[in-house]
Amino acid sequence: MPDHVPDPVPHPAPAITEYWDAAAAAFDDEADHGLRQEPTRAAWARLLASCVPPGPADVLDVGCGTGSLSLLLAEAGYRVTGVDLAPRMVERARAKLAAAGLAGRFLVGDAAAPPTGQQRYDVVLSRHLLWTLPDPEASLRAWVSLLRPGGRLVLVEGRWREAGQSGVPYVAGAEALPWHGGITAEALAAAVRPLAAGLHVEPLSDDPELWGGPVTDERYALIARI
Repeated sequence: MPDHVPDPVPHPAPAITEYWDAAAAAFDDEADHGLRQEPTRAAWARLLASCVPPGPADVLDVGCGTGSLSLLLAEAGYRVTGVDLAPRMVERARAKLAAAGLAGRFLVGDAAAPPTGQQRYDVVLSRHLLWTLPDPEASLRAWVSLLRPGGRLVLVEGRWREAGQSGVPYVAGAEALPWHGGITAEALAAAVRPLAAGLHVEPLSDDPELWGGPVTDERYALIARI
């Protein structure tokens, strides 16, 4: 008799939407979310410049949150589309770019399956999102399918104790998510390698300017060429 195949983890979308909508108002208070301090902002601008091809290019920011990375990319001349499940996050992303006088397209939708139609991109960017997804490997395949030939998948990820550091519990059942608490660079590279023509990992734990201070957990950027 074949082994029992476990049922896929259900996606508690309404609860997740509610959680991130509630988090939107204070989301940018975290140094690496709001990028309000110039050293942190400059560090992220340098990191993005090292990960993406020269602009102008089309970038899809999945799980864009309040749009801080989208803003940096738009300032550098990239054409940015952001997707997030939480309407209040999307509202803040739209307002952020509008206040800067920059264009950006922001959509409410599941970042695991972005509602972008037939549009293809030069870069798909994701930061600290994979741990929230019920089928992260399927999401990786979906993102790769949205890239033009030669495009790049840029994943800023890590292995940590919980979403954010606010101490607010995440949605019920989150502990059953496959990559709950993050994923190591070695494990993520193993998942992405079959989808990519090449990849490399850039360690980020030793750059306190990115995070607004020192960190002790594993953080990195994985850049894959498709």
